[in-house]
Amino acid sequence: MTEQLLHYIWQYQYFNTKHLRTTGGENILVIHPGNHNKNQGPDFLSAKLKIGDTIWAGNVELHVHSKEWNEHEHSLDDNYRNIILHVVWMDGGDTALDFPTLELQAFVPKLLLDKYRLLMEQPRFIACEKHISAVDNLTIIAWKDRLVAERLEQRALQVEQLLKQCNGHWEQCCLVLLARNFGMKVNTDAFEKIMVSIPFSILQRHRSQLIQLEALLFGQAGLLGNEFSEAYPAMLKKEYAFLATKYNLKSAAIPLFFLRMRPANFPTIRLAQLAALIHNNVGFFSIFTGSDDMHEVAKIFAVEANDYWLYHYVFDETSAYRKKSPGKQMIVNIFLNTIIPLLFSYGKLYKKEDQKVKAMRWLNKLPPEVNSITAGFVKLKVENSTASDSQALLQLRQHYCDHKKCLHCAIGNAILKKQVTTDNR
Repeated sequence: MTEQLLHYIWQYQYFNTKHLRTTGGENILVIHPGNHNKNQGPDFLSAKLKIGDTIWAGNVELHVHSKEWNEHEHSLDDNYRNIILHVVWMDGGDTALDFPTLELQAFVPKLLLDKYRLLMEQPRFIACEKHISAVDNLTIIAWKDRLVAERLEQRALQVEQLLKQCNGHWEQCCLVLLARNFGMKVNTDAFEKIMVSIPFSILQRHRSQLIQLEALLFGQAGLLGNEFSEAYPAMLKKEYAFLATKYNLKSAAIPLFFLRMRPANFPTIRLAQLAALIHNNVGFFSIFTGSDDMHEVAKIFAVEANDYWLYHYVFDETSAYRKKSPGKQMIVNIFLNTIIPLLFSYGKLYKKEDQKVKAMRWLNKLPPEVNSITAGFVKLKVENSTASDSQALLQLRQHYCDHKKCLHCAIGNAILKKQVTTDNR
């Protein structure tokens, strides 16, 4: 048994659900197993269970052996405070917890377990992977064009919702989207909350003072609460205390994650780069909409965090000298997740076709994204040569293949039509 397989069994409830009991003898009814968490924290979030006569909502942690709870020191981690069930394959009876434990192995038949192992060892990337090579290239190209437009429409709706929260202020909306980008995948929501927690007028007022910008961002992120031995973070802390009192600011109160990422992507580095970007530029949105040269736009992101970060990734811990600038891939991500959706949304709302066309043109000029999804399609001989291709393939996998919406997919319809034609011969 591996933890990956255990996660799979729990997520899809491939076990006898009718007679589940905790190690303490209480009945368990799984109303919802929770959402699989692939980042820092519990394995499954927002689960809903009935244990005994009580319905519980919270998180679930899984281990192959119960002793791993203590080995991983989860009791010392605040992320594991809201655990309602500890699911293990084997219970050694040596771990005392404030919540019940479920030993799962007795509820999974061996025949089914062998089948699950086979599924885990030979997963199918998409339902039609054995047939997609028979679909003509023109059908796939046309479908990818439709998928890109569909994805941009969805992104435009997200921009419009954020624009409403920003009271129709495009520059503020742009800055919040940029902050989400700098948060990377793991800290996206946290960076948005940090940026939203600082009134736009205050950021503009202090834009010319980089130290004040850093103090505002780090302070609102909750990263200036410690006692520091170095002068620079101590100065930021003092500066933030003054500004927070002056403007009655309250911290965003959302945790930032450092685990499972390269030091160059630490939230401290990304916040410092974001402060430098705001310090060096005025009116991001006007730059994006006013320029037709994406290379000129890309140059504004060639900023460096201030000198303190040349020797640091976090406060009070020195490291080897290294400049901290957004890399090429980071800039590509900014175009994909901020600039292009903004342009398309702006063009859609105000019927400015030139902005929508520019968004599509820039998307076709950007390099393709390389990840597990696009790589899976490339293995099936589906082209991925531009960011437009990548966006289409992500839309296809996430909104069609993952939900088995083959009847709503042009590729699925082509395969079914071909099969029907073959069967009727």
